[in-house]
This record gives sequence, structure tokens and C-alpha cells, in this order.
Amino acid sequence: MSDMTDASGQMPRRNPRVGDGGSPVSGAVAIVLALVAVVAGFLILNSISDGGDNALDFPADTSNSSGGDDGGGPVTTVDPSQTTVGTLAPVTTAPAVVTEGASVLVANANNVGGSAGQMQRALETGPGFTVAGAVNASTSVGELDVSVIYYVETNTQAQPVAESLGEVLGGVSDILPMPATAPTSDGDLMGADVLLMLGNDKAGQTLEALNPDLADGGATQLTSPPIAGDTTTTTTATG
Repeated sequence: MSDMTDASGQMPRRNPRVGDGGSPVSGAVAIVLALVAVVAGFLILNSISDGGDNALDFPADTSNSSGGDDGGGPVTTVDPSQTTVGTLAPVTTAPAVVTEGASVLVANANNVGGSAGQMQRALETGPGFTVAGAVNASTSVGELDVSVIYYVETNTQAQPVAESLGEVLGGVSDILPMPATAPTSDGDLMGADVLLMLGNDKAGQTLEALNPDLADGGATQLTSPPIAGDTTTTTTATG
């Protein structure tokens, strides 16, 4: 472009050319394009390294490592050392008292006079045993420090009644089959199939003293002997 002189005679001015000094706009565009290229390259590299998945999406959930159902919700872990397992209190049931199926005879085998008759009445009015009577023990037996209960084996209900009698008395260790000759004063059982040889350990005492559970209603009574495999209904004993 030529120099021009104005009419006032001032020094001529030179119009700037586009190529002089470069354009500031074109420099900014170049910077933007460079940034776009960098971002695009980053996206391409991430796409290749993740097998084609978009690395800018939400990261994969790696909390469920067991391969189970991941419903998208949070996974809760439990520390076994901090886990408390509750225990149930044991339930105790008083033993059933079988009173029917065999009658009981009480023999005085101690040094307390009248104790056999006293025990006869207690067994009848309390747990409800059928008591044939009260007699003296054979002289060959004499006095017993510890009570013994015998039962007639031919009566299948005699043993359950004998065992229940032992429980009512607070525990009798020796519950045995009846010997060939009953150890009573005359060898007669008076029709009974269970014989209580009342020793010094049980003589002259109440059933409640011998078995505190009776005072608390802890013993139960069956009106008929239990049958294996059947469910029986129990009622609380009175007395």
C-alpha cells in the first residue's frame, strides 16, 4: 500500500497491513484447538484401556466381590467379633406324677411309730395315689436308714407309679423289682403292686418337707399312665 500525504502537509501515515504483528484472534483459536485435541486424546486412551466403556461415567461398583445379586444399593458388612448371639433361657418341666394303674402299700421300716399311717394319708390326700394300707416291715428287714420302693413286674403300670412315688418323696435311689416274698410282717401286699419300705430318712416328715416343689405346685398329676408316643394332658396337683 502507498504512502499518502494529507492536505495539511503533515507527515504521511502508513496503513497497517493484516500480516504485520499477526492477529490476536487467530492465536486464541489455536490454543482452544490444542486443548480440544488433548481432551480428545485423553478420552480415546481411556476408552481403549477400559475395553470400550466410557471412563467418565460412574465408576464400576466393586464392593460386591462375592458375585451375588447387586441391587445397586449399599453393601453392609458385619464384623463377626461384634456380633452377639442371644441365648434362650432353659425351660424346665416338673416330672409327671403317675398315680393310677397300681396301688401302694406303706411298710414301717423305721423307728418312728405311726409313720407308715401318716405317710399313707399324705399320699392319698396330696398327689392322689391309691394306697392299700399301712403295715410293718418284716423283722428280717429291721430298720432301714434309706427308704426302698419295690414294684411288681407283672403289672406294667407298677414301675411308672413306683418311680413317681420316688419323685414325690424327694428322690428314692433304690426302686427295685419285688422280691419273691414281700418284705412285710406277714408277707402280704394287700393287693398292692408297689411297696414303700419307709426308712428313717423319710419317716415322720410331710411331703412338702421332702419335696419343696409340691408346696409350689411344681408337681403334676396324670389321671392315667402315659403311653409312649402319645401326648398327655397334665393338671396341677393340689394339696
